[in-house]
Amino acid sequence: MARKTIEQRLAELEAQRSALRARLSKQERSNDTRRKVLLGALVLHRLENANDPEFTKRLGDWLRRELPGFLTRDADKLLFDDLLTTPTTQEGNSSEAAQ
Repeated sequence: MARKTIEQRLAELEAQRSALRARLSKQERSNDTRRKVLLGALVLHRLENANDPEFTKRLGDWLRRELPGFLTRDADKLLFDDLLTTPTTQEGNSSEAAQ
């Protein structure tokens, strides 16, 4: 069996390095996605299970202010349509109920 040349060994090491970089990049993207999902889950949980109505109102107000400028794609805006329109609907229903 012939020994590998230094160039061949270096090429193999570079291929291994490239594969490891790709795995690291994939892991970092996965971790970033997981953080975003968990943070979003926390925000939605706080909006839906209000132990502190004042905080929930402020959080909802902040989201209604910030999300429209943050979301750029129409499909993304549709995903949050219920969140962005809920208070107006609730206010309308409560004022109708009071009359």
